[in-house]
Amino acid sequence: YVPPQVRRAQEALDDKKREELGRLKKMVNGLINRLSEPNLSSISGQLEELYMANSRRDMNATLTDILLSACVTAVAMPPRLVMEHVLLVSILHHTVGIEVGAHFLETVVKKFDELYKSDAEGKECENLFALIAHLYNFHVVHSLLIFDLLKRLVSTFTEKDIELILFLLKNVGFSLRKDDPLALKELISEAQSKANTVEKKLQDQTRVRFMLETMLALRNNDMRKIPGYDPEPVEKLRKLQRTLIHNSGSGKDTQLRVSLESLLNADKVGRWWIVGSAWSGAPMIDDTSNKTQPKLHVGKVSSKIMALAHKQRMNTDIRRGIFCVLMTSEDFLDAFEKLLK
Repeated sequence: YVPPQVRRAQEALDDKKREELGRLKKMVNGLINRLSEPNLSSISGQLEELYMANSRRDMNATLTDILLSACVTAVAMPPRLVMEHVLLVSILHHTVGIEVGAHFLETVVKKFDELYKSDAEGKECENLFALIAHLYNFHVVHSLLIFDLLKRLVSTFTEKDIELILFLLKNVGFSLRKDDPLALKELISEAQSKANTVEKKLQDQTRVRFMLETMLALRNNDMRKIPGYDPEPVEKLRKLQRTLIHNSGSGKDTQLRVSLESLLNADKVGRWWIVGSAWSGAPMIDDTSNKTQPKLHVGKVSSKIMALAHKQRMNTDIRRGIFCVLMTSEDFLDAFEKLLK
């Protein structure tokens, strides 16, 4: 039972919160609508100020929703627009904190997984893939996730998968080759063997051949063999990113080395990649029978000290042990030695 006055207060609080969120959404939306390469610095600065003034959870949710509604549509988005939006995320990821990029990445990957399984007709999957590819290009996420996605696509190997593999390799292929050439080599050989086994099932043979040629061009580091490959726009924006991040004084490596499985099961096993991320749920290890309490070697302590410990509500062995050590030590050095034991 919730008393009426508490209910009224709760409703008033909810209305106030809703109003605040609506105002915040309007402000963030206004900034994102004006986003372009020349004013990226000022917009990222204004968003940083909003992060300082509002709760990070609200800001992450609002920013992610607005960016996804801007970039993920049923038609293919212009590459330049996607790049600029992801560059903004990468700058905030470095200047505000890694939870910005982590929240955005998790939402994008889960949405991609959902759409991929539902066999959506539009270009939403490609747009989400472009976001993931550029998150890797702008050093928000490690190549581990990209290889996980590619392995998943190679394992099913339908015509839609071939499209997505080609799209990803064209965007980040040479970066993957630089980061982990051995993993790329393994992936190419896996794709070749898969192509040989399912060759007769697929109708569009030329697409498969084109994908294998692209993979060979990557392995041989031959950029000319990939039609329409132009690394210049990404390089230009990377240069801008370095300038903005360098100015903020946060040059440390903040790449999220997280796998596809970890992202998809984040609600079940927690988000280990975010420092201090609160997690409520079932324990990660269910087997509690093997848990052993640490033995405390305090030595013999008098019943008087134990009674005192009980009186002070030292209700576990560890607390009682520490209390007894502190009460019976001769000096701080003696206490230190006993606590270490």
